[in-house]
Amino acid sequence: MSEDLVVGAAADAEVITIWAVAEDWNRGRGKKGIGTKSRSKAKSEAKSEAKSEARSKAADRSVRSTQAKATGAAADEASASPLVRLDPKQLGEIAEAEFIAKVVGLRFVAAKPWGDSESFDFIVNMRRTFYFWRVQVKSAHVVGRDGTYSFGAHNGARESYTAEDIDALVAYVRPERAWYVLPVRVVEGLKGLKLSPGSRGQRSKYEKYREAWHILRKPVRRRGKK
Repeated sequence: MSEDLVVGAAADAEVITIWAVAEDWNRGRGKKGIGTKSRSKAKSEAKSEAKSEARSKAADRSVRSTQAKATGAAADEASASPLVRLDPKQLGEIAEAEFIAKVVGLRFVAAKPWGDSESFDFIVNMRRTFYFWRVQVKSAHVVGRDGTYSFGAHNGARESYTAEDIDALVAYVRPERAWYVLPVRVVEGLKGLKLSPGSRGQRSKYEKYREAWHILRKPVRRRGKK
C-alpha cells in the first residue's frame, strides 16, 4: 500500500471517528440535557394548563351556583311579594280558604251561606252546641308606611257593621299569619281599624283579641229587636 493511500485512509478514519463522537455527544445531550429540559418544560406547561383549566371550571361552577341562587332568591322574592298580580277578590278568597282551615283545625264547624247577598261570610259553630256566630272575615296583605295593617270595618255600601249584620269580625293579617277575633260591639260604628302584630312599640288596643277564638265558644249575645 502506498504512503498516500495510508495517509488518506487514516484521514478518513479520523473524520469518521470525529463525526461519530459528535453524533453520540448530541444524542446524549438530547437525552440528558436538551431533551430533559424540553420534557420538564412540557410537564410544567401541562401542569400549568391543568391548573388554569381547573381554576376556570371552579370559577364557572361558582358563577353558575351564584346565578342559580340569585335566580332562586328572585323567584322566592317574587312569589312572596305583595305585588303579585292578584286582585282584591282573589286575595279575599285566599283569606277565606285559610279561615276555614284555621277554624276546622280548632274543631269548629264552618258553613258558608249560599250566594253573596248576606252581610256575613260564614256561620261558625262550636261542635255539639247551639252557638252559631255570624262571622265576617277581613284580610290585609300589605303593611302600611306606619308599620300597621289597615282593615275596613264596613260593608259594600261603606256602612259600619252593626249587631244586625254580624256577630264577630275576624281580621287576618296574612303576612304575619295573625288572626284577631273581634266581637261586633268592638267594631260597631267604626269604618276601619289598624293592627300592628309585628311591632312591640305600636301595640294596638285590639291586641287582646289576637287569637281570641274562645269568644266563638261562648253563647252569642244578640240584642233584641226594638
